[in-house]
Amino acid sequence: MLLFRLFLAACFLALVGYTVVTISIDGWNLLPVFFGDIAEMRWPGQFNADFFTFLLLSGLWVSWRHGFSAGGLALGLVAVFGGMVFLSVYLIFHSYRCQGNMAALLLGPQRVAA
Repeated sequence: MLLFRLFLAACFLALVGYTVVTISIDGWNLLPVFFGDIAEMRWPGQFNADFFTFLLLSGLWVSWRHGFSAGGLALGLVAVFGGMVFLSVYLIFHSYRCQGNMAALLLGPQRVAA
């Protein structure tokens, strides 16, 4: 579990650093670039489309893990827009809440208890 948490922390730090540099160069203009690449039907767009489906899956999983409650749906939306920056913090937090139990981390403690 320690290596998993260290991996998540490294992802968080690397992506926050990369994002800060990107924003300083290109500004906050992500969505037109992201969806523009998809519209061009070239490799950068294919990568973005693939990545976007992972973001949607992440949001769906987070919402499902919280039983599609209002809070779970809100967290799912944050997962879609926050990507790995959000998911790394979310997983580190819940890995401690679940006391390192991977089944509880992935399924939610209420499903493991049932």
